[in-house]
Amino acid sequence: MGNLVFHVEHFLMYDYPKRYDVVIVGAGHAGTEAALSAARLGCSTALLTQNLDTIGQMSCNPAIGGLAKGHMVREIDALGGQMGLNTDATAIQFRMLNATKGPSVRAPRAQADKKAYQLRMKWILESTPNLDLHQGNVSRLLVNNDQTTGIETNLGMRMLAPKVIITTGTFMRGLLHVGLQNQAGGRMGDSPSSLSDHLKELGFSVERFKTGTPCRLHGKSINLKVCDIQSGDEPTPKFSYMAHTIGEDSNEIFTLNPWSSDTFHVEQVPCWITYTNEQTHDIIRDNLNKSPMYSGKIESVGPRYCPSIEDKVVRFANKDRHQLFLEPEGRQTHEFYVNGVSTSLPYEVQLAFMRSVKGLENAMILRPGYAVEYDYCPPTQLHPTLETKLIGGLYFAGQINGTSGYEEAAGQGLLAGINAALAVREEPAFILGRDQAYLGVMIDDLVSKGVTEPYRMFTSRAEHRLLLRQDNADLRLTDDAASKVSGLIDANRLQTVQKKRNQLNKLMTVADKARHDGVPLRKWFRRPENKYAHLPQDLRKQFPEQIWDLAQIDLKYDGYLTRQRDMIARTQKMEHLPLPADLDYTQVNGLKREAQLRLHEIQPRTLGQAGRISGVNPADLSIIAIWMERSRHKAERTEQSS
Repeated sequence: MGNLVFHVEHFLMYDYPKRYDVVIVGAGHAGTEAALSAARLGCSTALLTQNLDTIGQMSCNPAIGGLAKGHMVREIDALGGQMGLNTDATAIQFRMLNATKGPSVRAPRAQADKKAYQLRMKWILESTPNLDLHQGNVSRLLVNNDQTTGIETNLGMRMLAPKVIITTGTFMRGLLHVGLQNQAGGRMGDSPSSLSDHLKELGFSVERFKTGTPCRLHGKSINLKVCDIQSGDEPTPKFSYMAHTIGEDSNEIFTLNPWSSDTFHVEQVPCWITYTNEQTHDIIRDNLNKSPMYSGKIESVGPRYCPSIEDKVVRFANKDRHQLFLEPEGRQTHEFYVNGVSTSLPYEVQLAFMRSVKGLENAMILRPGYAVEYDYCPPTQLHPTLETKLIGGLYFAGQINGTSGYEEAAGQGLLAGINAALAVREEPAFILGRDQAYLGVMIDDLVSKGVTEPYRMFTSRAEHRLLLRQDNADLRLTDDAASKVSGLIDANRLQTVQKKRNQLNKLMTVADKARHDGVPLRKWFRRPENKYAHLPQDLRKQFPEQIWDLAQIDLKYDGYLTRQRDMIARTQKMEHLPLPADLDYTQVNGLKREAQLRLHEIQPRTLGQAGRISGVNPADLSIIAIWMERSRHKAERTEQSS
């Protein structure tokens, strides 16, 4: 019997019977927040992922927050997102970083139980009205007249929707490297996506980045007795302004920390610190020829601020040791994440240099570290709503935009979901300014400046960081969002922030009237050494500690805060001066060629955004402003003469 050859002339497509308003592709941190926000705004929403068992998975370190990142998690929470609540419910250690430094750089960070976080997020998604979960691999987008109409999977199923949000993480043509060996994958054990090939066909610019992750160790093979302990903070610094609601639902079986119970006290799990040494560095240097980065196999750009252990040893050759953090991945596992040794060296080299470290002499590697190269789309191809300029109704969020980090992804997903839903409802877009939120800083950076390496948020990126503190995100954002986006903020959250605002206002009134040490309380707080803890107990007990904390910062830094608000007011006119979408910058006399090209590429919406584009200087802005004014006068004269 000869070989059988099958020819399929027509591949039959199947249209899923339910038509959605919004379809989200990918269920990582961007996808989950996008799906929840769109569903919360009343849109019929579908979340499609390659594997429903990896929803909300922490592919790298099992931690949320940190410098600037913690600020964004608080902002996500203030806008009704889930990342903060889910972290508070499943974390095993809580810390406030930079607690003794200035208020603008203090930031919460939590070590999460990796599986509990993931399973609880899946439970939240499954329990959300207007939201359906599906498993599948998207191969193409459906596009008609430059408008998206849905998606198509590799199994021949079409899912129709006028709005599509792509949140593919590191999966687009992902390539994993361990030593000189490589394999296709978006994450170790998961297959890649070919969607970027289709995006190129549609006309999108697609480029390539690289990131990495360290090895994981078996906790029982670590000698923790010789390592330095790093305990959590007391009292526990939580992320969510609504943490007191966690545990109210008896079905929260994946919740580890039921904060709604007055008697609950979290037993925090410590992390541990150890250090590399000269022997470690010698092993790494002797094997650099086996590193895919140093042998030329990897040419993609990686994150400067999070270098691999190979890079640390080469670039900081004068350092005799590097700090490593041993972070437990959960309460019910012995697996440890080794923060500080991201690597793509061969397995045997990883084992050798890990065993040269104090406390890790008998270390057992459960999972090797690896590097991953992946496709991303330069984010200057997006509007500030995160909708693409090329195809209407199509949104990008997360690492597809060249960012790194769970928090950056979640923030983009939240805003993309909100704006996709608002577009369905034919309502104005929701765009945060740089003076309103770190989320606004991030989006503006991405769409105006683009990226040259994986983008990470830092407090230094925010011009008004004293106003954008982690302790006042709800006061900055919740009321405003509730007034602009119907359905985004629930009544309980709105009531909570209004109560907080009323308490703060009452305390400020007390500060104006009360006296201490012979001076008004407002003036007393301006002395650097004075803190509310020094006040009489009968005065302190009138308000909760978090309200005293807020008031103390506002009073101590009143002069700085006033100057920042004045600066914002002075720049508002330019910041919000709209630029015509069809403005031909080649017709603006006096603009240098580089500015014309960059302005044409980005198509800024306002003069303020134009000023943040690389290659556009203040002189160019003046030329545009003058040209706009002359055009306006010319139009008025024409109208009068007619």
